[in-house]
Amino acid sequence: METILVCPECGTVCHHGEACQDYFYQMLFWEAENPNYGVVHHLMVLCYHLQHPSLYSPEGLREAIHLLTDFLERGVTTEQVRRRNRSTLNSSTRTWKITGTPASHGAYEHPIAWTMTAANVIEDGKDNYCESVRAWARSVHEALERD
Repeated sequence: METILVCPECGTVCHHGEACQDYFYQMLFWEAENPNYGVVHHLMVLCYHLQHPSLYSPEGLREAIHLLTDFLERGVTTEQVRRRNRSTLNSSTRTWKITGTPASHGAYEHPIAWTMTAANVIEDGKDNYCESVRAWARSVHEALERD
């Protein structure tokens, strides 16, 4: 008998007892296996977390949405983000948490209908990984813009 789970945050239908976190770890494995895939690591992590907003604090979620927009619309690089945010996101000076807790976590006002999730990236296979992650990032950005 096949076990089917539906992710309460992103709505992905997971088969065979898998969960979204398994897809996240698979993508990390592919990146470790092929260092060239690291070129989209920042997008992969953002997309996964944006579709699982409880992983962020409310402030972290707002910052992540802004960051995805910077990457996709403004062409900001990861190096530019590191330089720009070095002082404001430094854990010794930051006054807010990035990571969500059971008492304070990110959430969207309305459910978002995601057109692509981590499961789709995995389905597309590791040979298409970078293209799939870029498409995923665009789809997440578009869904957030519609909301």
